[in-house]
Amino acid sequence: MKIVKNARGVFFGGLGLFLFVFWVTYFVLPTIAQDKYEVGVKSSVEAVKVKPFVATHVSTPNTVKGVYMTSWVAGTPSLRANIVRLLDDTELNSVVIDIKDDTGRVSFEVWNPELKVYGSEDVRITDLRDFIGKLHEKNIYAIGRIASFQDPYMVKKFPDLAVKRASDGGVWRDRKGLTWIDPGDKEQWKYLALLAKESYAAGFDEIQFDYIRFPSDGNMNDISYPHSAGRIKHEVIKDFFAFLSQELKPTGMKISADLFGMTTTNPDDLNIGQVLEDAFLYFDYISPMVYPSHYPTGFHGYKNVNSVPYEIVKISMDSAVARLKTFHNTVASTTVEFRPWLQDNDYPVPYTSEMVRAQIKATYDSGLDSWLLWDAGNTYTRAALLDE
Repeated sequence: MKIVKNARGVFFGGLGLFLFVFWVTYFVLPTIAQDKYEVGVKSSVEAVKVKPFVATHVSTPNTVKGVYMTSWVAGTPSLRANIVRLLDDTELNSVVIDIKDDTGRVSFEVWNPELKVYGSEDVRITDLRDFIGKLHEKNIYAIGRIASFQDPYMVKKFPDLAVKRASDGGVWRDRKGLTWIDPGDKEQWKYLALLAKESYAAGFDEIQFDYIRFPSDGNMNDISYPHSAGRIKHEVIKDFFAFLSQELKPTGMKISADLFGMTTTNPDDLNIGQVLEDAFLYFDYISPMVYPSHYPTGFHGYKNVNSVPYEIVKISMDSAVARLKTFHNTVASTTVEFRPWLQDNDYPVPYTSEMVRAQIKATYDSGLDSWLLWDAGNTYTRAALLDE
């Protein structure tokens, strides 16, 4: 009987232990785990609510000294490091980064649902918001560049908005084979304004508009503008300038315009719709592209424009400054400032540090103190830049 009693005790003792383990395993632990999960989820949600992305911005430097960076370089840390090093070690304090280049593709992830529907993203800069934040920690001014009307992506998506061939109504192409949106199309205007606002919200301090014009090359004898028909080109572009100012200035962002270099010396619109004075009331900064290589042989009597980079820039910016003074005195007061694009690329001849520096000196001698350097390959001449 004692053995049997002990066996029953072991049996019931074992059964009790089994039931206890079963209860803990299937009822207690899951409850604890669920509580921890819910607490974790709640904490994560609260963390997201407490720390949403908020763009930082830095003020425009008194003297902007910047370089251009493609979206491909900006999206490749090993490549952009070279330019960041220049920003750290030299007088440079600003960088211009492509938001939308001449392919029409947007270089970073947009969050605005209104922009998402266009599908124009080609996310080349996966960490754009973080990258701009790091630039701001160094007090680097970030300018976002938008190619406005040269836009093959939008033409493919909305061919009715395109510049057309007059002969058969087909989509017109320039000499590079690129397609254009008719500058008079106001749907593109709205799209560009939305993109500018999204880019400012992502951290860019200034939005710079390029290709704000009608096409300049290709078969100009077989071209038509369905959305600008019957209108004077420069009036279409001026209306676009006014629209940008009205839409964007209230946000607090700075906006700038890239113009052909010869707008500073030509009184007409160069058949592309750009008249220098038309931009004075609507932008914070104007950047004439006074690359010596882009001037025609014989400009002001110079047979070899690349041999006189100082003279080309000085003539151009002296004229720009004089025209702004006249406008200010006779038409309307304006606070716009000039910030020319200068050449630092080897087209059609190698540009030495002396040639780059000569353009900078010409800018200063015209009474200006800000400039930007352009090289599509993003290989800038270190010897042309002063140490920090």
